[in-house]
Amino acid sequence: MDVSQYLDIFIDETSEHIQALSDNIMILENEPENKDTINEIFRAAHSLKGMAGTMGFKRMQHLTHDMENVFSEVRNDNIKVNSEMIDLLFNCLDAIEAYLDNVKSTSDEGTEDNEVLIKKLNAYLDGSAGDGGSDDSGDSAEAAPEETAEEAVEESTDSEDPNGKDHYKALKLDENDISKIREAAESGLNIYGLTIHVQKECLLKAARAFLVFKALEDFGEILHYDPSSSDIEDEKFDLAFSCIISSDSTDIEAMKSAVGAVSEIESVDIGKVTAEMYEKPVEEVPKEEAKTEAPAPAPAAEKPAAKASQKSSAPAKKAANKPVTARTVRVDIEKLDALMNQVSELIIAKNSIVSISSMDTSGAEYDSQSLHEQIEYLERITTNLHESVMKVRMVPIESTVNKFPRMIRDLSRKLNKPMELVMTGEETELDRTVVDQIGDPLQHLLRNSADHGIESPEVRKAAGKPEEGSIFLNAFQEGNNVIIQVGDDGGGIDTEKVLNKAIERGLVSEEEAENLSQKEIIDFLFMPSFSMAKQITDISGRGVGLDVVKSNIEALGGDVEVKSTLGQGSTFTVRLPLTLAIIQALMVEIRDEKYAIALGSIMNIEDISINDIKYVEAKEVIHLRGLVIPIIRLDQLLDCEPREEEPENLTVVVVKKGDSYAGLVVDNLMGQQEIVIKSLGKVIENNKLISGATILGDGEVALIIDVNTLI
Repeated sequence: MDVSQYLDIFIDETSEHIQALSDNIMILENEPENKDTINEIFRAAHSLKGMAGTMGFKRMQHLTHDMENVFSEVRNDNIKVNSEMIDLLFNCLDAIEAYLDNVKSTSDEGTEDNEVLIKKLNAYLDGSAGDGGSDDSGDSAEAAPEETAEEAVEESTDSEDPNGKDHYKALKLDENDISKIREAAESGLNIYGLTIHVQKECLLKAARAFLVFKALEDFGEILHYDPSSSDIEDEKFDLAFSCIISSDSTDIEAMKSAVGAVSEIESVDIGKVTAEMYEKPVEEVPKEEAKTEAPAPAPAAEKPAAKASQKSSAPAKKAANKPVTARTVRVDIEKLDALMNQVSELIIAKNSIVSISSMDTSGAEYDSQSLHEQIEYLERITTNLHESVMKVRMVPIESTVNKFPRMIRDLSRKLNKPMELVMTGEETELDRTVVDQIGDPLQHLLRNSADHGIESPEVRKAAGKPEEGSIFLNAFQEGNNVIIQVGDDGGGIDTEKVLNKAIERGLVSEEEAENLSQKEIIDFLFMPSFSMAKQITDISGRGVGLDVVKSNIEALGGDVEVKSTLGQGSTFTVRLPLTLAIIQALMVEIRDEKYAIALGSIMNIEDISINDIKYVEAKEVIHLRGLVIPIIRLDQLLDCEPREEEPENLTVVVVKKGDSYAGLVVDNLMGQQEIVIKSLGKVIENNKLISGATILGDGEVALIIDVNTLI
C-alpha cells in the first residue's frame, strides 16, 4: 500500500496531536487528578499510535504505544502523576517531534529508537518509578545511564563526534563546495576551517551562530556551513557548528579572538585546510577481483528491497531541501462557497464583455455605457474575490504561540526562576506565510524576557515584587496591521548603562548623547555590533539576538519597538502587515519613473511651498501641525536626473512608521491602486530601499518603496 499520498495529512494531524498533548500535560502538572485531561491525553496518544502504525513508522508507534500504556494505568488509578513523570512525558513529546521533523524533511522517521525513554516508560508500568520509593526504581534508574554511557563510548569510537575537536577536518563536502575551495586557493586566498563550541547553558544558539558568522565575514567569505545555514537558523545542532572560510588574512589569532568575543562561546578550533582534505579517495579494484565479483547475483529475496531503496533514496534527497513548514490550510466550507459564487459571477462578467467585444468586431453598434457598467461590475467582483482569497489564507496565530507556554515552563525550571506566561488574542488572524515565519522572532523575545528580563526571586522579593515573574504576549488587529506585544514585569533596560556603552564603542559622541531620547538609546540594542559585545547581556539585560529579531521582522514588512521602565519591565511591540500578497498603494511619479507607496504607511499628502522648508542640523524639515517632519527627496535618493528649474511648490507624501514621520517629495500623484507584490529575488537584494515590484495595467513595471527602511 502506497501511503505517501497521505503524508501531508499525517504531518498536519500529528502536529495537532503533539500540541494537544503538550497543552494537556501542562494542565495535568497543575491538576494531577483531572480525569478529563487524563482521558484527553490517552485519546491523543492512542490516535498518534494508530496514525504512525498506518504510515509504517514503527519507532514512533512503539514510543506512543508505551505512552498510551502509562496513561491507561494513570486512568485506572494504578499510577500517580508526579513531576518526574511530567518531565518524562515532555521528553517523549520532544522525541515524537524529532520523528515528525525527520518525516517532514525526508519522508522517513529516521533511525533513533529512543530506548532510554522506552525503558523509563516501562519502569512506570512495572511500578518501579511510580511509587517513588521501591528498591527496583534504583536498579532501573542506574541501569539506564550505565547502558547509555556504554553506548556513548561505542558511538564515540565508531563514529566521528560532531562536537569533537577540529571537527572541520572531518566534514563531508560535495563537489560544488570542493571546487569553491579550489578556486579560492587558486586566486591566492587562505582557506581556514573552524569548529565553534557554545556553552551548555546557552539559550540562543542560533543568535550566537549568527553573530559568529557576522564576525567572520569581516575576514572573508564563508564557503561552507555545517550544519546548513537553514539548520543553524532553526537551532538544529547540539553545542558545536563548523564552517570553512576563504580570507586574504594570515592572522589566525585575530580571527579566533573575534569569534571568541561573542558571548557564551566555549572554545574555537581553527586551522588551515585544502581542497584535497575533502576529496574522496578513488578505490582501485583489481581486474581479477572485479571479474569474479561482477556476475555474482543478488539473492532473489533481496532484489525488490534493493529496488525499493534505490527508488526511495532519490525523492528523500530532494525532499530534504524543502522548507519544513506546513503546506496546508484548513478552510471553513462557507469561505469556499463564497469563493465559488464569486468565481461564477466572474464568468458571467467575462461572458458579457466577450459578447460586447464580438458586437464591435462584427460591425454592429454597441452601447459604450453598458461596457463601462460591465467593467465596473468586473472590478467589484475582483475586489470581493481578493478579499475572499485573503480570508482563506488567514490563519490564527494560535498555531505558532501555542508552543510558548511549554518553553517558558522549561526555562523556569532551568533558570530556577518561577515565572508564568499570560497570552491573549491567540485567535488573531494573520496571513499563512507571516504566521509561519513570525515564530522564531517571538521565541527570541520571550527567551530574552525569561533569561534577562525577569530577575531572580531574591531580587524581586527585595524590590517588593511577587517572587513569580510575569511574562505576557498580547495580539490584536489595528487597521491593516496585527500588533503583537511581548513584555515582562522584570528589571527593565538600564538606558544609562546602554548609553555609556554606546559612547565607549564610538557609536555616538558625548555631546550627541546628551540630546538622545530613551527610544534612540534603546535602539542601540538592535545594532549587530552592539550585540557582539560580551558584556552587553550583563549591562542591559537585552542585546542578544535582537538584531536577528529586527531583521526577521523587517523582512516580513513589519517593525519592532521597545518601551521600558527601569525596575518595572519592558514591552516589545511587533507590528506586522495582515498580508504580504496584495496591498492598496498610492502610485507616484518621480521624473518619468512610476513608484508605489503602501497606503497603510501614508498619513496625508501636503502641498508645501519652498519657503516653508526649514533646516535642523543642515537637514531639510517642515513644521506641520505641531510636528517637525524631516524631508526625504526621493529623486536624489534614487539617483534621478536633477531638474533644470526648482518648482515653487513641492508635493510631499507624509509617511509614518510607529512614532516616526517623514515627508517624501514626489513629482506627481497618479492615484490609488490595488497592486500585486512581486518579489525581485536576488536581482537587487543589496538595496533595501525597494521591497518589490508590481506590474501595471499597461505592462510597465513599478518599484515599491519600503517606507520602514527609508525612515
